[in-house]
Amino acid sequence: MPSKAKTGKKLVIVESPAKSKTIAKYLGEGFIVEASIGHIRDLPQPSELPAELKKTSVGKFAVDIENDFKPYYVVSADKRKKVTELKAALKDADALYLATDGDREGEAIAWHLLEVLKPKVPVYRMTFGEITKEAIHRAMDNLRDVDTALVDAQETRRILDRLYGYEISPVLWRKVARGLSAGRVQSVVTRMVVDRERERMAFKAASYWDLTGQFGAGASSFKAKLAAVDGAKVASGRDFNDDGVLTARNAVHLNEELATSLAAGLQDADFRVRSVDTKPYTRRPAAPFTTSTLQQEAGRKLRFSSKSTMQIAQRLYENGYITYMRTDSSALSDEAVTAARRQASELYGPEYIPASPRVYSSKAANAQEAHEAIRPAGDSFRTPAQVAKLLSGDEFRLYELIWKRTVASQMGDAKGSTATIRLGAVATDGRDAEFSASGTVITFPGFLAAYEEGKDESRGDDDSDEARRLPNVAKDDALTASDIVAVGHETSPPPRFTEASLTAELEKKGIGRPSTYASTISTIQDRGYVRKQGSALVPSWIAFSVIRLLEQHFSDYVDYEFTADMEGDLDKIANGQAVGSAWLRHFYFGEDTEPGLLSIVNNLGEIDAREINSIPITDEITLRVGKFGPYLESSAAVVDPKTGEIVENSRANVPEELAPDELTPAKAVELMETAAPEERVLGADPHTGHTVVAKNGRYGAYVTEVIPEMTEEQIANQPVEYYKNGKPKPPKKPVKAKPRTGSLFKSMTVESVTLDEALQLMSLPRALGEDAEGNLITVQNGRFGPYLKKGTDSRSIGTEEEIFTITLEQALEIYSQPKQRGARAAVPPLAEFGTDPVSEKNIVVKEGRFGPYITDGVTNITVPRATSLEELTREQAIELLAEKRAKGPVKRTTTARKAPAKKKAPAKK
Repeated sequence: MPSKAKTGKKLVIVESPAKSKTIAKYLGEGFIVEASIGHIRDLPQPSELPAELKKTSVGKFAVDIENDFKPYYVVSADKRKKVTELKAALKDADALYLATDGDREGEAIAWHLLEVLKPKVPVYRMTFGEITKEAIHRAMDNLRDVDTALVDAQETRRILDRLYGYEISPVLWRKVARGLSAGRVQSVVTRMVVDRERERMAFKAASYWDLTGQFGAGASSFKAKLAAVDGAKVASGRDFNDDGVLTARNAVHLNEELATSLAAGLQDADFRVRSVDTKPYTRRPAAPFTTSTLQQEAGRKLRFSSKSTMQIAQRLYENGYITYMRTDSSALSDEAVTAARRQASELYGPEYIPASPRVYSSKAANAQEAHEAIRPAGDSFRTPAQVAKLLSGDEFRLYELIWKRTVASQMGDAKGSTATIRLGAVATDGRDAEFSASGTVITFPGFLAAYEEGKDESRGDDDSDEARRLPNVAKDDALTASDIVAVGHETSPPPRFTEASLTAELEKKGIGRPSTYASTISTIQDRGYVRKQGSALVPSWIAFSVIRLLEQHFSDYVDYEFTADMEGDLDKIANGQAVGSAWLRHFYFGEDTEPGLLSIVNNLGEIDAREINSIPITDEITLRVGKFGPYLESSAAVVDPKTGEIVENSRANVPEELAPDELTPAKAVELMETAAPEERVLGADPHTGHTVVAKNGRYGAYVTEVIPEMTEEQIANQPVEYYKNGKPKPPKKPVKAKPRTGSLFKSMTVESVTLDEALQLMSLPRALGEDAEGNLITVQNGRFGPYLKKGTDSRSIGTEEEIFTITLEQALEIYSQPKQRGARAAVPPLAEFGTDPVSEKNIVVKEGRFGPYITDGVTNITVPRATSLEELTREQAIELLAEKRAKGPVKRTTTARKAPAKKKAPAKK
């Protein structure tokens, strides 16, 4: 067979179309650059497997657990066309260059392309950390083969996540609620948020007091704080534990009385300087960004969510502005160090550059995702001013942050001095009081001229040295004193995690990979395990139930150290030090005395679902997680003040916006006392005899009928059906009849609605009659108020009460008028949040067809279901709009309309 003629064309495959366009410019003629658009194949759902595989060892997970955990891959339905296109392009090529990302995921994509395309031409693996002309040409000079160890690590992780989720999630469905999911990293991250809320719930505040005063030396004055009484340190917030107990030895705990009397006794005291201590101050710049630190800092400084940060960074990378954004490394290449030092010298002066370059090593124990930090792309950096007109608002802000951090990382230390003054006096009651004041003066800003790192919320007292200059005083100098006052404080509970602080904690514990933090944090919010309250992450009550079950029955799989060790094992596989199939066998089947996941799932024993979903609040009140959400249940019998009846196991709904740590015993009692009646019997329907009740449901008050179930005798007396062989069929299980229901009008309550009103509500929709063409017209109540309906034509009417009074003639009159669109009076916004920092337009919340949404007049985003309007903050509104902008415009696919089929000519006779 003759060999294929040489074409001179080379096929390069990358992940995204944006990357392909940029790379094509740098490679020039002879190269065809195509995009796979991510993974082309994956594990299918077990239900999608061929029938002959469903009952085999592959059937449960789409992984052959009896044959070295060999995965069964299929080309995704939406990628079949793309694979066909790539195969066609490969036919005309003399060589194939797999240029997907250099991390595990990118290596796996390259391997899958190799497996599916089956090229008969030379294949080269090509990687680069930035999309610049220099980087692309360097990559062409450093080609290699696909790294099978990295592929093995990615495949092991994918199978591991499938085993974990498919074995544990069904337990959650049975014992907590349908639709829940467990995940190797997702569940551990949820546990971290729940654990922090538990700490806040158990926290007991301690009260303590101290003194502050204003002291003068000549024309200068400064503020100082009480530090010691009679030589003993004054207790501050950090000296108490979370039980409110003072733990510091020999510390003086001042209460209000002691502090107030001491302040009074010092009003006319003779204050003098007791000591002046001056120390040199030096501060080093932070390392260049890794994936984790970029997410943290963008959250602190720009108010971006982790997800939004990564979406924007992806665009900046693909368009050649920054280096690859998924990396554990804080190292810079020689070219980047040179570029940063040169730019810092040009912008700030040569004195701002240290004599030798700064070298950074990664703090992460297993840094491996890429070989360089996130920095501006190129061997020389573009300043923010040079790219300002080329980027969107959010892209520019993130690029500027990365540029500042990179340049600052190669600048000199900030230098100065920190002075501490101790001063004191003796009060009228003989107590010796010593005050302290500190201040730092920066004499050389160094890297601070370019950038200063942000900080997360911390606990305890804010004793940080202020950037202030203290007066020049010496020991024994006399000082004037004024405004000496006693100040009361309370210790604060551990702060809730923000996305930034949660990311930092995950990295500290070694849980998961920084490249997946954004998607994991987004997932636990999408699943309803966590919601945002401002920037704080608050767990839901269902998250408490899920974590409690996992802790009791799958303790290892939500253990922080165990999860971190798994990540270390995956790193060993990536480094070629272990084999994925052997590791999976040990994880799933166990070994010797170590049980595997299969053994644990098969030997769970009896799980008490009621106990799992119950959290005691007081001796008599328990919070329960039910099918329709959390509620309180009291075991104490109470007397209904209206009927005088004794009610046992009374219940109260828990407001969605109430955070778990806010459900104190006092709050629980208040909710029980103010709860509307859960159900009120209105009477019997005279036509059916069914009992009619009014209820308070999760989505509002409503009325419904109670349809009695068939008795065993009635079931037994049903007509008997027979099989063809003459044997009787077992009695059919009765089909439950659907009860009639109706939402209460806004003017009605469970306490006030009558039986007649309930019967009317349950009769809706109400048929008014037909128009001249025979179209039925009905009237009913909807989400946006009462309306008429004729086929697909709907018309709004006035009030809810008109539903039962409007006549057919009135309805026909309404339909005789042209349909008004947009003619309603302008509806005021539900909330206003001021000007958006990006668009500089007013941010408002409006009611839309699909619920409330946030808009600045340019960008719209639906308010998340887990966030109530009452708790929506300006910061959260800005963040949601930024995240929507980061996604870019929605790409709408248009389907070409088929031309009508031509009519066949009649057959000739």
